[in-house]
Amino acid sequence: MAGHSQFKNIMHRKGAQDKKRAKIFTKLAREITVAAKISDDVDSNPRLRAAIAAARAQNMPKDNIDRAIKKATGAGEGDNYEEVRYEGYGTAGVAVIVEALTDNRNRTASEVRAAFTKHGGNLGETGSVGFMFNRLGEIVYPLDKADADEIFEAALEAGAANVESDEENHIIDTEIEDLNTVREALTEKFGDPESAKLVFRATTEADITVDQAQSIMKLVDVLEDNDDVQNVWTNVNWTDEIVAGLDN
Repeated sequence: MAGHSQFKNIMHRKGAQDKKRAKIFTKLAREITVAAKISDDVDSNPRLRAAIAAARAQNMPKDNIDRAIKKATGAGEGDNYEEVRYEGYGTAGVAVIVEALTDNRNRTASEVRAAFTKHGGNLGETGSVGFMFNRLGEIVYPLDKADADEIFEAALEAGAANVESDEENHIIDTEIEDLNTVREALTEKFGDPESAKLVFRATTEADITVDQAQSIMKLVDVLEDNDDVQNVWTNVNWTDEIVAGLDN
């Protein structure tokens, strides 16, 4: 978990410096639209509630959120997004999973493949690296929302599988089917989380050098810069030494 948190913190710091808010809003709006196609009733649609909560955490304007919902209900421009997952290998055989929402599978596949090729990796078949990861729910609260003991007790009481706190966040793990139940219980007590979604968590981590980590980060940056890409997961072991080397 420590390495997972390290990576999230690295990407958070990079995101604050490098990423344009408009691009973040595009990805958030796309997730809201896809979620709203299931149902635009926020009370009965946990995925939509989670998507709106994530958008609010990024200070996305209410008008943007409303427009994204209208796209799904036919009151706005029609976009037919599909959920697609890509699996492949980066530098040093690092396992990479890419989740995308796209209205053009051919375009997205071509761009994702090009990113892997350019940065020393290769795109594999579905299932080629998925076995190295567990699929689970993850809920994240900033450290200042509550103390670690309070979060720990409330999360376990709500049905969470595991809770860990680092220097920036409280990270709550759940079984896939328990994500929404746990999120709702914690939201009632602590307010909306910073994020609540299904994630891929590596079960087998890859030990790499700082130079190799730099190459992986370039690949991740390029993939995340793609409007179609929602999430990128790797199995890198983000040790203190690697993190220090990336920060220098």
